Amino acid sequence: MSEALLVQEAGAAPAVAPASGARLFLRRLRAQRAASAAALVVLLLVLAALAAPLLTALAGQDPNTYHPDLVDSAAGGVPIGPFGGISADHWLGVEPQTGRDLFARIVYGARVSLGVALFATVLQITLGLIIGLTAALGSRWVDQLLSRITDINVALPIMVIALALLAIVPETFPRPVLIALVIGGINWAGTSKIVRAQALTLKSLDFVSAARLSGRGKWSIARRELLPSLAAPVITYAALAFPTNIIVEAALSFLGVGIKPPTPSWGQMLTEADTWYQAAPTYLLLPAGLLFVTVLALTVLGEGIRTALDPRAASRLRVGTKQNRVGTKRTEEDAA
Repeated sequence: MSEALLVQEAGAAPAVAPASGARLFLRRLRAQRAASAAALVVLLLVLAALAAPLLTALAGQDPNTYHPDLVDSAAGGVPIGPFGGISADHWLGVEPQTGRDLFARIVYGARVSLGVALFATVLQITLGLIIGLTAALGSRWVDQLLSRITDINVALPIMVIALALLAIVPETFPRPVLIALVIGGINWAGTSKIVRAQALTLKSLDFVSAARLSGRGKWSIARRELLPSLAAPVITYAALAFPTNIIVEAALSFLGVGIKPPTPSWGQMLTEADTWYQAAPTYLLLPAGLLFVTVLALTVLGEGIRTALDPRAASRLRVGTKQNRVGTKRTEEDAA
């Protein structure tokens, strides 16, 4: 009789099957309180961006409708009322000079800022995967050529190139799509370096050698053997690149080559608010605060994803916790 039957006859509970990879990842991610809170913040921001038409309809406002009666033209266009014109009709106040509803422009601006950053991140990860795998699996001269191109891309001043490209493209081209293409088409080098280094390491392992001896082609091996092993570092890099792309989009809009009016964007709102920080401070604080919260939440979430995918790595989020202090104390006592 097997040991399992003996255990069941003894009345013990049957062994629980080990958790799948996805469940184990979610369990590790939920165990980190900071990452869970950051994920909740990101989820709320995404829901607000997706439901922007519904939210503005509930508020009875539109992001591009002017309300000149809500600003004091004699004072230069300062919103009438406390805190930038906050009222029952305008939940976050109104924009100086134009009187446009700030709540409507904020939620519609979230769609642009998050959408551009997401598209740019997907593009740069895709390009990095393709170029990195091609360099790792190609011939020696292909590897050297792509590696030199990647090194040149890393050394180039990304912001200067983006400014030049955005300045020469015709205004008729959709601006959000153009910005996403520029950001993603320039920032792929980091992903390519990570993918190439990991793929070269994986090529020497036994399971890849066995697949090669079985007669499978390079790209079949890349799809079935390398890509699953590359998922963890690539997802981690994407989670950390996403908030960076939000900052780049906001910086380009702030410099005047990003999103053009009347399309709302958090970076564009900061550009228009730089002269109103004294007369209407809420007009500056709202987009700046949302940018700060969004980037912070995405960065903390990216750190949590990195730790959940690689539990061997020490998480910076748990430094100084009670558990670490107790472990340190026990180590000191054993040493004594």
